[in-house]
Amino acid sequence: MNKLLKNSLRFVLFLLVQTLILNQIEIGFGIQLMIYPLFIMLLSFDTGVLSLLAISFTLGICIDAFSNTFGLHTSSLLVFSFLRPVIFKLFDTREGYDLLLEPTVLNMGNGWFIKSFGSLLLIHHFWFYLLEMFKLNDMGYVLEKTVYSLPLSFFLCVLLQYLFVNKQYTK
Repeated sequence: MNKLLKNSLRFVLFLLVQTLILNQIEIGFGIQLMIYPLFIMLLSFDTGVLSLLAISFTLGICIDAFSNTFGLHTSSLLVFSFLRPVIFKLFDTREGYDLLLEPTVLNMGNGWFIKSFGSLLLIHHFWFYLLEMFKLNDMGYVLEKTVYSLPLSFFLCVLLQYLFVNKQYTK
């Protein structure tokens, strides 16, 4: 399937699932399930920073429009996409990245994916809740919401990959 068509379809699916399903689920303890950062993570390694920022802004502003969150998702996703190349360099493999691959758990392995996506998702969630509270004296509550939401969102993103993403080549 054409890369543009596949990513456009993914964009719409992530937007719809996040806004119509996951934003309506109330688990308690301030937990919010967020899978939309996975869309940015699944973009190929050769995607430039400006493209990542433009796509992130578009996805974030669409989710904010449906969620009435006034830029929280946009800001968090922009931080995620800005730091994505930095985290990828930090956890670079010895042989480097195959630029045609998508950075999925199936292509890159569990260890790499847990370190890279886990770090990015932690930053995303912390930034989201920090802006949501917008008070430094409530840092404990920000950390609590981050710690409760992060594992569930991460597990859901990994589960989605095992269910819907095919391995592109064998190592």
